[in-house]
Amino acid sequence: MPSDPRVAEITRLVRDIPDFPKPGILFKDITPVLANGAAFRQTTALLAERVRERRPEVLVGIESRGFLFGAALAHELELGLLPVRKPGKLPWRTRRVEYALEYGTDALEMHADAVAHGTRVVIVDDLLATGGTAAATARLVEEQGGLVAGFAFVIELDFLGGRQKLGGRPVDTLIHY
Repeated sequence: MPSDPRVAEITRLVRDIPDFPKPGILFKDITPVLANGAAFRQTTALLAERVRERRPEVLVGIESRGFLFGAALAHELELGLLPVRKPGKLPWRTRRVEYALEYGTDALEMHADAVAHGTRVVIVDDLLATGGTAAATARLVEEQGGLVAGFAFVIELDFLGGRQKLGGRPVDTLIHY
């Protein structure tokens, strides 16, 4: 259990769902955190404390739960939020990056003009697992000339080693499993 009582309370609300989305996976469900106004606010405040130190000019939220935490964090920090989505979901010209999964590939897209050259960005999502999605998002930002100042996650599954795929950039996480 985390030593910070604020993080411990948030951790207590994370629900384990066995065998989701497939047998053998223990899914960490943050829905109870979102459903509890005080816990959601505390999660946002704790992430904001950490992200503020990275001096971002804009946040990038990864579909879909990254939008939830990214929007609340952007509001708290008075920053804009840029979405990264699955292919075919954005209405403007996009940049696409494909990345490897355990079996096969996936892709993410971002508006082609989303990040101005030299802009400091923090990438936000609910969970860091293997790191493939976060690393692909960093590539999208950097291909536009943006500077990835860091990553912010509510949960990190340390045993999967996703942090190693993020190129040594700063990673701020509230809850570690």
